[in-house]
Amino acid sequence: MVRNIVRALPVLLLLLLAPVLARAQEPAVITGRVTNTAGQPEAGVLVRIEALNVGAMTAADGAYRLTIPGARIRGTMSVNITASRVGMTSVRRPLNVTAGAQLTQDFVLAPQVLMLEELVVTGHATPASRARVPFSVSAVAVENIPVSAGGVIQGKVAGARIADAPMNTEEYNHIQENVFLAAARDPLSTFSIDVDRASYSNVRRFIRDGQAPPADAVRIEEMVNYFTYAYPAPRGEHPFGVVTEVGDCPWNRRHQLVQVALQGRMPETRNLPPSNLVFLVDVSGSMSSPDKLPLVQESLRLLVGELTARDRIALVVYAGAAGLVLDATPGDRKDVILAAIDRLSAGGSTAGAAGIQLAYDVARRNHMPGGNNRVILASDGDFNVGVSSEGELVRLIEEKRDQGTFLTVLGFGRGNLADARMEQLADKGNGNYAYVDEIAEARRVLVSERAGTLFTLAKDVKLQVEFNPARVYAYRLIGYENRMLAAQDFNDDRKDAGEMGAGHTVTALYEIVPVGADSDVQMGGVDSLRYQRVGMEPVGRFGREMMNVKVRYKLPDGEQSRLLSHAVQARDGGARSSENFRFAAAVAEFGMLLRTSEHRGRSSVDDVLRLARGATGPDADGYRTEFVRMVEAYAALPRRPSAASGGDGDR
Repeated sequence: MVRNIVRALPVLLLLLLAPVLARAQEPAVITGRVTNTAGQPEAGVLVRIEALNVGAMTAADGAYRLTIPGARIRGTMSVNITASRVGMTSVRRPLNVTAGAQLTQDFVLAPQVLMLEELVVTGHATPASRARVPFSVSAVAVENIPVSAGGVIQGKVAGARIADAPMNTEEYNHIQENVFLAAARDPLSTFSIDVDRASYSNVRRFIRDGQAPPADAVRIEEMVNYFTYAYPAPRGEHPFGVVTEVGDCPWNRRHQLVQVALQGRMPETRNLPPSNLVFLVDVSGSMSSPDKLPLVQESLRLLVGELTARDRIALVVYAGAAGLVLDATPGDRKDVILAAIDRLSAGGSTAGAAGIQLAYDVARRNHMPGGNNRVILASDGDFNVGVSSEGELVRLIEEKRDQGTFLTVLGFGRGNLADARMEQLADKGNGNYAYVDEIAEARRVLVSERAGTLFTLAKDVKLQVEFNPARVYAYRLIGYENRMLAAQDFNDDRKDAGEMGAGHTVTALYEIVPVGADSDVQMGGVDSLRYQRVGMEPVGRFGREMMNVKVRYKLPDGEQSRLLSHAVQARDGGARSSENFRFAAAVAEFGMLLRTSEHRGRSSVDDVLRLARGATGPDADGYRTEFVRMVEAYAALPRRPSAASGGDGDR
């Protein structure tokens, strides 16, 4: 009897311990909400427990859900949970965590005051006696004030701490807006597609900082393409499909708006090729501010969580000289990769060209045939040392592109952002350019839309539209000014053009003046021709066709282009435009207001808000709702352009 009981003891112990063991494997879940000091929800806040290597991002309503695998929890653990976002003061809270626990932790974040950028001293004509002033006064002699702003008053006036305001040297290429063209005289419109989105997040940064963006920082096509649109999935042999829609033009009811869109195919995640990634990180002195290198590090940590054993990642840095911090390492060795990221620190000048050469050498040594071979440059673009010539740098990038290694550029920071240069490098490198203004944008670029950012679906994608002069009197392409091509470039396979990532959408908008419309559009003209026939009757056999869209593209490893075409029919009267159409139109209209475009017609902020609010749709990711809030914030700016100065002015 006793022997039987002894034999049964292990089984009984297992039965008794089973619930405890099961609970020990259950994940702990922490939920909560992050708001600002005004009680409003804060999206894009990173909530993280560094000791357990877990984190979560807040949604549009400020809510987050953080799940900790039970295997990482040993008994009751005392940890710190942190909420942080660039531009706001981080908050840390202690927390006791056990396996299977359901916990709640809310946060309230306050704006972060980085420095005093301007000190204004007002003097009076009659001197005041120190005895009559009802507070303590400290004086600084004029001869003790140096020319440099740094250290002028600090240390000489008790309690005063003065920081120099950095000189703004941000670079933007000048944009000369597209004009209206007569369909009878210029029936072809040809351009390279664009899926860069840097301009939108950069504009968002300016408005969050309380100022209107420079006009040349506003690239309308990038603002429109920042958003995802519910276009139908492509069918057939081509990697993307063409989608078109015709509707009323919101800012000029006598005109029409035509939406031309490409929807890329999204392959199954398991079918994506392995990645050979080389991160080239600027660690020069200009990268020391919180919205630069620290944000780069947080961004890289997010990407590391997505890598698998099939992937390889290397880390190259450049400042006074270039160096290899981490050679190609399998993506499942996350502890090694994260340790290398944590060792980065800023200091020194910038030798951008040397860093790019080293990064490409590392990528070549670890080249994956049929894989995604890519250098990812993270910088403010301030290449101020070591570049022998801009042309030499571009030729290097083009050479490596032709050898199968593409370049993606991530811009960070403010004050010295070399936007024009970074966009050009990405264009020449068959990659895309994104501006990361906060950790939520990094998550979007490197996690949520990683396939589109890092995996090319088609390259050298060109779009050409032929307008039917029987239906279209004049047209204007909105945006894409720096992507325009000559008509003959469309059929020239040697001509470089834009790239399209897996699952990406590309949207273009044309403002159309229909034949017979009462329009005051002004178009430049030429004198009558002596030897050519002009004003020929348009061919009428195409019925209701108003335009024909043609697309040429190459497969990522191909050299010969493929062609597809799509005819666009005139609009049926009374049909309601889709949410996709209305929202894209609202973003384009806002872009024209920001640029104080001469083509903005009767646009106003109120019209933009009315149009956007009625077209947010399901908005699972909250981006469209965020756009509405951004427009509202712009409307509240005290110094935004007015009607008298060429802005909208209509509140």
